[in-house]
Amino acid sequence: MPTYMRLSRRCWHLDVTMKVTVYTSFWCPDCREAKRFLQQHSISFQEIDIENTPGAADEVVRRTGKRAIPQFVIDGEWVQPYRPGEGFLYDEMAERLGVKEPG
Repeated sequence: MPTYMRLSRRCWHLDVTMKVTVYTSFWCPDCREAKRFLQQHSISFQEIDIENTPGAADEVVRRTGKRAIPQFVIDGEWVQPYRPGEGFLYDEMAERLGVKEPG
């Protein structure tokens, strides 16, 4: 097993200091699913609620060109973790975050 992998409760993932920020809001079901995914895979994240953080909604629009949440910022790179009409992109986010099922 490579030294950069470690076993968490339910999955393997990269053992690196990865900074993940999630732009979210209380009313957003896709945001809840995104946070649940991160929590299930023991990935630490900072949450920024666009309703209660001055300028956060404008920052999302400025960085992405659209009003769309959730948004992940992974080590400074903005990533939309869902596709409208399809929902959360489990496989893509697992790969991007270095998560894979043990086995």
